[in-house]
Amino acid sequence: MSETSYVSRRSDQADKDQIMQLVGFTLGREQFGVDILMVQEIIRSVMITSVPNSPDFIEGVINLRGSIIPVIDLRKRLRLKNRVEQTPGATWILIINVDDRVTGFIVDSVTKVLKINADTIEPPPDIVVAGLESQYIRGVCDIDNRLLILLDFSRILQLKEIRKLKELDPETERRG
Repeated sequence: MSETSYVSRRSDQADKDQIMQLVGFTLGREQFGVDILMVQEIIRSVMITSVPNSPDFIEGVINLRGSIIPVIDLRKRLRLKNRVEQTPGATWILIINVDDRVTGFIVDSVTKVLKINADTIEPPPDIVVAGLESQYIRGVCDIDNRLLILLDFSRILQLKEIRKLKELDPETERRG
């Protein structure tokens, strides 16, 4: 066996054995995951200030240690059924850094950190890919006999929506 084929085979095995860490969360009965490296923090019980003339899935903005951060209701963005009214203070917000843009996403609950092999992630089924919403889905995998949907947060917002979010951020005007 040549040196290069051995190295190539070894790196293929390393790719297959690559472990991904995900933050698990729920929306209704569905389980979702996001790469832990994208999650800046998880917060609860924070006051969200509404913003006039914003898209319906934007709940408003929060002040997080002096930074104004837009907050998106992920359930509305993904066009899922409305959640059952929760008790006050039960709001979970994932603060996610996507392409150097920090945004909060409201989810029903945060479950735990999950470790999965990267090779267990499969592309979404064809029936899902046929729908427009599939652009948000990075893949699916089986965890504890339940399907986990990995979301691609870099595609959750479209370009025109990103521009709208920048209008909400007074820091952007000063920088740009």
